[in-house]
Amino acid sequence: MRALVQRVHDASVSPEGYKNRSIQKGLCIFIGISNNDKEEQIRYFVNKIVNLRIFPDKDKKERFHLSVKDIKGELLIVSQFTLYASTRKGKRPSFSEAAKPEIASKIFSKIIEEFKQNGLKVETGIFGANMNVKINNYGPLTLIIDSKN
Repeated sequence: MRALVQRVHDASVSPEGYKNRSIQKGLCIFIGISNNDKEEQIRYFVNKIVNLRIFPDKDKKERFHLSVKDIKGELLIVSQFTLYASTRKGKRPSFSEAAKPEIASKIFSKIIEEFKQNGLKVETGIFGANMNVKINNYGPLTLIIDSKN
């Protein structure tokens, strides 16, 4: 599993044919699932993300002091198989490392359920849908979390 995590003032996703979903202060998380990912990795992966100390304290003296759980922030989670793109050969990306949709959708659903166990507001995109994502990045701060690391 690979996540691109952005600290945001607010963010929203508009899947084609579905109602707009939005969050306020928190994290926008893009998640890619590879052929090698297992359900056993989910709890560690989610706990790593929700406990990252990447928000400032109240006085903004300490820039990386609180987690999204500490501030009771919100989460916008979007599936993004392109996080496993390879651009080594040719001019067109290869997605051979990305899990097949039928496998990835099951793991993605379980990841969402694990995030919800943290008591935070969770909004999601629609797996496999075309979506417009709007992000008001706070920092800017963007991190990549990889379960194999």
